[in-house]
Amino acid sequence: MYYDFFGFREPPFSIAPDPRYLYLSDRHKEALAHLMYGVQGQGGFIVITGEVGTGKTTVCRCFIENAPEHVDIALILNPRLSARELLSAICDELGIAHAANATIKILVDAINQDLLKAHAAGRHKVLIIDEAQNLSAEVLEQLRLLTNLETAEKKLLQIVLLGQPELQDILALPELRQLNQRVTARYHLDAIDQAELPAYLQYRLSVAGLRGDLFSAGAVKNLYRASEGVPRLINLISDRALLGAYAEGEHQITRAHIKRAAKEVTGGIRNRSLRTGSGGPAKSQLALVAASILLAIIATLWLLDSPDSVNTALADSNPEVQAGGTIERDETTDPVPAEQSPEPAEPAASQPASFVLDSHAMPRAQAFVELFDIWGKDYNPTAFPNACDHARNSGLRCLERQGSRRSLEFIDRPALLVLKPENGEARYAVLRSLDGETATLAVPGGTETVPFRELERYWFGDFQVLWRVPEFMTGDGFYGDESGQELWIGARMMEIADRLAGSGPESTRVKRLAMEQQVRWYQEQKGLTVDGIPGAMTIIQMNNDLKVRVPRLVTAPAGGTR
Repeated sequence: MYYDFFGFREPPFSIAPDPRYLYLSDRHKEALAHLMYGVQGQGGFIVITGEVGTGKTTVCRCFIENAPEHVDIALILNPRLSARELLSAICDELGIAHAANATIKILVDAINQDLLKAHAAGRHKVLIIDEAQNLSAEVLEQLRLLTNLETAEKKLLQIVLLGQPELQDILALPELRQLNQRVTARYHLDAIDQAELPAYLQYRLSVAGLRGDLFSAGAVKNLYRASEGVPRLINLISDRALLGAYAEGEHQITRAHIKRAAKEVTGGIRNRSLRTGSGGPAKSQLALVAASILLAIIATLWLLDSPDSVNTALADSNPEVQAGGTIERDETTDPVPAEQSPEPAEPAASQPASFVLDSHAMPRAQAFVELFDIWGKDYNPTAFPNACDHARNSGLRCLERQGSRRSLEFIDRPALLVLKPENGEARYAVLRSLDGETATLAVPGGTETVPFRELERYWFGDFQVLWRVPEFMTGDGFYGDESGQELWIGARMMEIADRLAGSGPESTRVKRLAMEQQVRWYQEQKGLTVDGIPGAMTIIQMNNDLKVRVPRLVTAPAGGTR
């Protein structure tokens, strides 16, 4: 109607989720980065939340258009489905043939087979569910079970949940705590700032074919006040304002145009879902948050003044180091001291082998003492509150992962398991070795054996291991100069190629490849993420194949290394 009047090729303020019109504010860039993280094959859940109209669906469409070639995306737009209906919809999106009356088991088996075939072909599957706040707890639990599908190295399905803020409240329900613990990334998409609004308007106008300013300064100010930065409201009000200006024969949008358009769009009721004026709910909420922070500071200071506070303080640390592309992080949970038995303790040898949380779990700092001891290293939590900093000084690194028993066996290193009893307070156990269904735990003064299934009652997949870094990462010895990485990789590939290539000519070909191509070849052989980067998982598997003498988790000999 007004396109020719203003010189547009198409409507600039349509509310359709057209990725071309996505103005990437800092918030939208972060949301898109979280979605792009999902194609890296880490598995689990990514949760993107935002108020109505903040651009979640448009960000999702932009992600779909820019996803790598090896990624297959299943998009569910209507999640008001039963568990069986949702699985059927997933099969439809992934092109999996199934009977109309197929049971949940048949559908899950079909999805599992499809994911395995995709993994073998180098494909990665991502499931995106929009309006996820409409999912029932039963359906969300079924989605969690889908993330159990995995190889030894990675989970086969990445699930992205897009929803309104109440989705976070749903995930916080006690019956969904296992799913909530599998969320690997969260992001809340806020409205755009007032300073960004002129750039937002200009961007959409330019995509529609118009060069130059169309909105007066007063119009922009009124538009932000009326929309509170919500992109959908900005678009609706701007579109109506353009129509009003066209009816008056005006080529510039004024404050009056915005005022009339806002009244028509909102009915005179201001949107208070994201921002409120002075004295409104947002201010009260901010005061509540400030009070909570103040109480936390007071409590911390009181604890640090108490004689028994040292162990508690040592359990806290911050996200720190990256090595080999994997985040190395210390958990920030307070240890819970083991309860004292009212009866005199029996000698360890006479106690039953079954796992008892209070008897075998320990504070995080003590757990790291036991883990370093396995590696033949002393660790003093008082001197080094951050265990991973101490590891770096000892030629080691911390690697944090989430997975299953198969993941532990694949990495094949003693592991610090994060245990989460029903009261929600984390405890820690050091898994020294695995032999069938028997787990050996490192405890102060020795070891204890327990059935692994007893650990699984409290373990939801979070663990950390120590791993030995090569010389080129420490700057020591022959490989410590600028070309050390290439020399180190090349030297080890000479032996690895002979072991894994399968034939003499193939081994010769691999030895002649450039370092990055050698690493890619090896990663393909081991089912790792193929990126040509010798990161933590690649180095660990190379050491496994070369039988480097380091502590192992599975079938380790009596000496503790192999």
